[in-house]
Amino acid sequence: MGSIKEKFKEKADIAAAEIKDLLKEHGTKTIGEVTLAQVYQGMRGITGLVTETSLLDAQEGIRFRGYSIPELQAKLPSAIPGGEPLPEGLFYLMLIGELPTVEEVQDVTSILQRRSHVPTHVFQTIDALPINTHPMTMFVTAVMALQTESNFAKEYSKGINKKDYWNPMFDDAMDLIARLPRIAAYIYRRKYRNNEHIQPNGLLDWAGNLAHMMGFNDESFKELMRLYMTIHADHEGGNVSAHTTHLVGSALSDPYLSYAAGMNGLAGPLHGLANQEVIKWIFEMQEKLQTEEPSAEQIAQYVKDTLAGGKVVPGYGHAVLRKTDPRFTAQMEFGKKHMPDDKLVNTVWKVYETVPPILQSLGKIKNPWPNVDAHSGALLVHYGLLEYEFYTVLFAVSRAMGVLASLCWDRALGFAIERPKSITTESVKLWLEGKGEIWGD
Repeated sequence: MGSIKEKFKEKADIAAAEIKDLLKEHGTKTIGEVTLAQVYQGMRGITGLVTETSLLDAQEGIRFRGYSIPELQAKLPSAIPGGEPLPEGLFYLMLIGELPTVEEVQDVTSILQRRSHVPTHVFQTIDALPINTHPMTMFVTAVMALQTESNFAKEYSKGINKKDYWNPMFDDAMDLIARLPRIAAYIYRRKYRNNEHIQPNGLLDWAGNLAHMMGFNDESFKELMRLYMTIHADHEGGNVSAHTTHLVGSALSDPYLSYAAGMNGLAGPLHGLANQEVIKWIFEMQEKLQTEEPSAEQIAQYVKDTLAGGKVVPGYGHAVLRKTDPRFTAQMEFGKKHMPDDKLVNTVWKVYETVPPILQSLGKIKNPWPNVDAHSGALLVHYGLLEYEFYTVLFAVSRAMGVLASLCWDRALGFAIERPKSITTESVKLWLEGKGEIWGD
């Protein structure tokens, strides 16, 4: 086994023993109470999952194994001196729980490079789809086609001992993460660049190679991809893509099936597709106002018109966060460093100054601040990546690191199949009349 695999197994054995002891001593203790509104309204705020890789704090934002995004930018190894963190380092941190050395990150990069070959039939599957198919549909279809390579599926069919589930699951996770940049770049070049493909560069890191295969060789774009892949990698376990991957995986579906299911959730307008909606909204605003540099007053009126039309301002608000998303801030700092005079980026910053006070004045919105989606599109457009339908594919490539690291932990810790209790509205009515209980086992 490679060193990262050995370290993961060692950490997992210790954690499994600790959890066993915790449940033995405290398993009957309750955590909070569930309200009827929570049952009907998306289970918001119900604590019901364990995800080791990250934790979202309403005030501090996302922390990966306890580290904030600014801390990751300072502490994780980078490809260039003073550059953005390498996503491979974050993956190591999520999987092992410790900050990696430069050598350990290089080892992860090497592992991913060796595992990155994509079988021909996957490309043929993509090519069989109409060219006007949405990039996320192509992407998920390709992942499903890649499922033929699953080590876990093969080993399970042979009758593998359940204590060893983690092993082929780990290999599948590494293989899948390694292959996703090639798949994403192939889809991009097929759909938007006349089907003219670029072969991988075995000397580049994971995110840098993605930029190269897409056809963007500006060094600062490679840096953007490293930042983008890092900050989008995980957002604890309750969001749709992470929860779905965990849920499907709890049925012992292999990582290809589980990840594909999660990415179908990411493709929804209320989740990963939001970054597409943000840039579309800004383009529409510019077109309506007939200017690439709208004033704060013009933006304010357009925001009010959007809200009056019964629509939301995409990129603003979050189910958990109660402050500006640190991922937005990281991208804003990147923009100030690399493109301070870009008109579109400056418009994003003006929107940031304008929208929160308007939303606060409504008195109904708990979080009027921007989330990660409010900024990413403008940075991509700066480098010529104008095809906003593709943005969610980039999100999906990044999110693989978090959800697949979590899936490895699920199997290493032997987590059970997820099966919450559901009820009917009729049973709720009877309960309210004192004629029965609905909180069963």
